[in-house]
Amino acid sequence: MLETLYATGLRVSELVTLKADDVNLKMGFLRCMGKGHKERVVPLGEIAAQCIAAYVDRARGVLAKGARSEFLFLTVRGRPMTRVMFWKIIKKYAMQAGITGHTTPHVLRHSFATHLLERGADLRSLQEMLGHASIATTQVYTHVSRDHLRQVYKESHPRA
Repeated sequence: MLETLYATGLRVSELVTLKADDVNLKMGFLRCMGKGHKERVVPLGEIAAQCIAAYVDRARGVLAKGARSEFLFLTVRGRPMTRVMFWKIIKKYAMQAGITGHTTPHVLRHSFATHLLERGADLRSLQEMLGHASIATTQVYTHVSRDHLRQVYKESHPRA
């Protein structure tokens, strides 16, 4: 779930409501229902696809305990994962990793957006992937990118 969240920039509510049929591992994308019941298609990276495939192959059936569920991510009780349960999982892993700062599912969404911008993604594509209705919402992420540009300039320009 962590890899999927970082690889796609989904909102945690979108992640926990993903259906198994919403993920196309061969084609490398997933379909989610965003705010306002707007459906969007989001690319799924190779590592995230491998993680999901491993989860489905090794864990999902065990978690489902023989019951059928349309949801992709299940709890140890075989029920769909909730936002609160996933938030607790992130907190637990952050603590185990020694991360003491602000750690929430949204931090992964923010990291997804920031990293794409830092590596040359255009705002319009990012807007589509994040499911933002307005480009102004997506522009919030450009401040970090500007900091990155300043740093690149400072390191690269001979008179900086």
